[in-house]
Amino acid sequence: MIVGVGIDVVDVERFGESLTRTPGLSSRLFTPAEASRPLASLAARFAAKEALAKALGAPAGLHWQDAEIVSESSGRPLLEIRGSVLARAEELGVTSVHVSLSHDAGIASAVVVLEG
Repeated sequence: MIVGVGIDVVDVERFGESLTRTPGLSSRLFTPAEASRPLASLAARFAAKEALAKALGAPAGLHWQDAEIVSESSGRPLLEIRGSVLARAEELGVTSVHVSLSHDAGIASAVVVLEG
């Protein structure tokens, strides 16, 4: 059963400007492993975190670093959740989290599907 679906798009250049303009933003949004990635990849990961929040009903109190996008050896992205994000997912009965990332022509996007 589908518990939630979220989608988000991010303008890569504008996102880069926000990271440059706001010291500390990157460390609030991303884990150290994520923060080392190129800008387009960061924008896609931010889109995934926004999509995940939407799929969870956008409750207050979610912490950005409680959702981390990691890659399988094949390159397939996976969303690892913990802390505040895991607690909300458990409230909703989520048993599986699916994520798809894309970036092209200056736009990054992500879709998240939650199953229960």
